[in-house]
Amino acid sequence: MRTLTPLEARVLAVLVEKQHTVPDAYPLSVNALTSGCNQKTARSPVMNVTEAEVLTTVDDLKRLSLVFEGSSSRVPRFEHNMNRVLGIPSQAAALLTTLMLRGPQTAAELRLNAARLHGFADVSSVEAFLDELAASDSPRVVKLPRTPGERESRWAHLLCGEVSVSVSVSEASAGGALDDSVSYSEFETLKAEHKRLGEEFIRLRTMIEQMAAELGITLDKTGEQS
Repeated sequence: MRTLTPLEARVLAVLVEKQHTVPDAYPLSVNALTSGCNQKTARSPVMNVTEAEVLTTVDDLKRLSLVFEGSSSRVPRFEHNMNRVLGIPSQAAALLTTLMLRGPQTAAELRLNAARLHGFADVSSVEAFLDELAASDSPRVVKLPRTPGERESRWAHLLCGEVSVSVSVSEASAGGALDDSVSYSEFETLKAEHKRLGEEFIRLRTMIEQMAAELGITLDKTGEQS
């Protein structure tokens, strides 16, 4: 299989991700697929693509048999065929998808970020699947050299071609100034998780306030009944 463009990798990864995280909406419409590609959280790099660009990319992925169009809806909907084409199990697909969506990560970060796609028992199980992906006749991932400020080596996918080590080193060096004990990628992971939890808290508080209003209950600023 030829190397993928960054947008092809993003489209493919979004389809795999949403199959697990929003199964009721899968297969995805063009609109949903475009929104997933342009998502601001859990994405590196952040993209801003149009539906027309996504459709063109989907057509290219169809020719590689990585994507196909479902036939059970009036609105065109698309689903992936990555596991079969690449010949990998669901655990490996979860790791590859997470790397395509978020960029190079350590095995520990992958275990955390891939949790909604597959629950790995421990970091060693993640490393075992990464080693298999790296050791195949057509390597899908590569273990990057450890850079200053990092306690662990990061992994990157190879579906878009060879990874530039110089770029990887510069990114890690930029993060090294943050804290000698926390790598840049770890910091970004924690920041994204903090934002997600904050948004979840706001949604839950809004629901509680609506329920309290319907029941005629007055809440103080802490959310407790007064």
